[in-house]
Amino acid sequence: MKRLDSTPKADGFRMPGEFEPHKGTYIIWPERPDNWRYGAKPAQATFIKVAEAISKFEPVTVCVSDEQYANARQLLPDNIKVVEMSNNDSWVRDCGPTFVTNGKEIRGVDWEFNAWGGLVDGLYFPWDKDDRVAQKICELENANRYRTEGFILEGGSIHVDGEGTLVTTEECLLSEGRNSHLTKEEIEEHLKKYLNLEKIIWLKRGIYLDETNGHVDNIFSFVKPGEAILAWTEDKNDPQYEICKECLDILENETDARGRKIKVHKLLLPKPILIAKEESEGVDAVDGTLPRNEGDRLAASYANFYIVNGGVLVPLFNDPNDKKAIETLQNAFPDREIIGIYAREILLGGGNIHCITQQVPKGAD
Repeated sequence: MKRLDSTPKADGFRMPGEFEPHKGTYIIWPERPDNWRYGAKPAQATFIKVAEAISKFEPVTVCVSDEQYANARQLLPDNIKVVEMSNNDSWVRDCGPTFVTNGKEIRGVDWEFNAWGGLVDGLYFPWDKDDRVAQKICELENANRYRTEGFILEGGSIHVDGEGTLVTTEECLLSEGRNSHLTKEEIEEHLKKYLNLEKIIWLKRGIYLDETNGHVDNIFSFVKPGEAILAWTEDKNDPQYEICKECLDILENETDARGRKIKVHKLLLPKPILIAKEESEGVDAVDGTLPRNEGDRLAASYANFYIVNGGVLVPLFNDPNDKKAIETLQNAFPDREIIGIYAREILLGGGNIHCITQQVPKGAD
C-alpha cells in the first residue's frame, strides 16, 4: 500500500469518533515478562476475555509475535483472527494507526512512536518494532497511509467527536519527551491537518500518576458529539480531585467545533489501587523498563472504556464504585449493552481496556 505525501484534511478524510460504526478491532497479545507478571499468563487470560467480549459485536484481529503465536492461537476462540506481528509491547491504541475516512475509503495515520517519551521518560527501550506496527496494520487493511515523520503521538492521547473537535491534555502532548521542538500552536496545526479538525480543547492534566504523561483516554471520552464522560472523585483530599475539577471547569467554559456546550457525565473513579508485593515480585526487573514497585499507585479509571458496535466494555476493579460505573455508562449509552471486565491484570501492565484495543472504522456510511 502507498505512503501518501498529502494530509487527510487536504484529501477530505477525517477521524471518526469511537462511537461511530466499526469494521473491526485490533489487539496485540501481551508477553514481555518485564511488564507483565508471571510471564504474562494472568494478563493473557484477561486479554482473551476482552477479545471474546468484543467478538460478540464485531470482528477481532489479535497480533502476536512468532514466539507466542502457537500459544495464542490455541487459547483464542476460532472466530478471532490471529496474525503474526513482531512488536515491543501490547498497546495497539498507542502504536497502531489512527484510521481516517471520507465515507467510502479508510486510510491510516502512521504517527511516529517512541514508547511514551523516548529516552527522556519513555517506558521501555527499544521501541522500533512498535513503530512499524501501524504500517503493518495498514497493509492488513489494504489502507494507504500518511506517515508523520518527526511528529510523535499515541492514539490514547486524543479523543475526537468526529465533527471537528479533539480533546487532549497539555501534560501529554507538551511533554519534553515527545515534540519539544514544536510549539503548542504547531502541535495544533499537525493535529488539524492529520485528523481534519477545527478545534482543539486542551485539558491540563490526566489521571494522577499516569505513566503515559496523562493520556486523555483515562480521564475523558466522547459519548457522541456534544456529550462526554469525565472521570471524577468526590474525595477532596485526593490529588485527583483538583485535576478532575480543573478538567470540568475547562469543559464547562468551552464549546466544540460546532459551537455546542458539551454535556458532561461524571464517572466516579475507584478508590486508589496500589501494587501488592506479590504482584511486584512477579515482574522481571530489566534495565530500561519502568519497574512495578510494591505500593505504587496505579492509574485506575473506568473512563478507559471501549465502545464497540452495540456495546461498551468497561474495566472493573472489585471496587464499590464498579456498580455505579456500569449505571453511569448505561445512562450515557442507553442503546448499548454495558459489559464489565475485571481488569486489574491489564492495569498492572500500565494500561487499561481502551489501551489494548484499536478500532477500524467502516469505510462507507
